[in-house]
Amino acid sequence: MNPIVTILAQANGTNPIVSAIPIIALMAIFYFVLIVPQRRQAKAHEALVSALQKGDQVVTAGGLIGEITALRDDQVTLRSGSSSVVVERTRIARRLVPPAAEK
Repeated sequence: MNPIVTILAQANGTNPIVSAIPIIALMAIFYFVLIVPQRRQAKAHEALVSALQKGDQVVTAGGLIGEITALRDDQVTLRSGSSSVVVERTRIARRLVPPAAEK
């Protein structure tokens, strides 16, 4: 039998574990690039929402800026200008830092 034919026949019979390595590597890359940062961001938002206090200046996910006047379990009452608005606690996007505290 020709030695080249023998080498080609052996190359076609690769180990299935070796052929699965690229798929496993792609899954690991997606995990560390997409899922881990998303979990970290969700954990930071949960910490922000749980630390809200009356008097904090906040921005909602819809862009409304206001001061917290009342807190309930899952609702926040904001005063923005001359009106008050009730929003879900989880819809608070960020807390505004007063200019004096930026230093």
